[in-house]
Amino acid sequence: MRFYSAVPQRATAQVLGDLALIAWIYAAIRIGSGVHDAVLRLAEPGRRLEDAGRQLGGGLSRAADKIGGLPVVGGDVRGPLDDASRAAGAVVRAGQDQQAAVAHLATWLAVAVAVLPVVLALLVWVPPRVRFARRAGAARRLVDAAPDLDLFALRAMAHQPMHVLARISDDPAGAWRRGDREVIRALATRELASVGLRPPSGV
Repeated sequence: MRFYSAVPQRATAQVLGDLALIAWIYAAIRIGSGVHDAVLRLAEPGRRLEDAGRQLGGGLSRAADKIGGLPVVGGDVRGPLDDASRAAGAVVRAGQDQQAAVAHLATWLAVAVAVLPVVLALLVWVPPRVRFARRAGAARRLVDAAPDLDLFALRAMAHQPMHVLARISDDPAGAWRRGDREVIRALATRELASVGLRPPSGV
């Protein structure tokens, strides 16, 4: 298959289109990364909550150890402190859950922002490029000798606009029937250009 036209103007347009697609994909990825980082900043309260829970739980646990060693009242006071320390563990888990939720949201938002534009761009870009490659490849296999130009001249009369045909000849059909090689080549050249090809040199 042929992916780029042999006609310079069309080949330039195709290269510019490819570069635009690459720039679009790069921009989408950068924007998606920026969205991911921005959303992750929302996890800061969860990190603070986790740190606070850890500090509170550690402080209560140390206090329970110290007070538990006191005679008479130590055992009675230690129970509530141990309960408070376990409750601080729930605060730690709540902070961790919040961070996990924010990270999950950040990932999916980044994917949506980055992937959807890329997919849409590829849906617009891929089909015409594949069609061009298939048509150009098929045409290239068909045109390798002067008689092959007759086929493309005939296709030109069927496909090209009337004003284009009029610029080539006042009577393109008659010229084709008479075997006018100059008109046939001009018609074939026009039709081949529509699929990104030129007539082979010497044909």
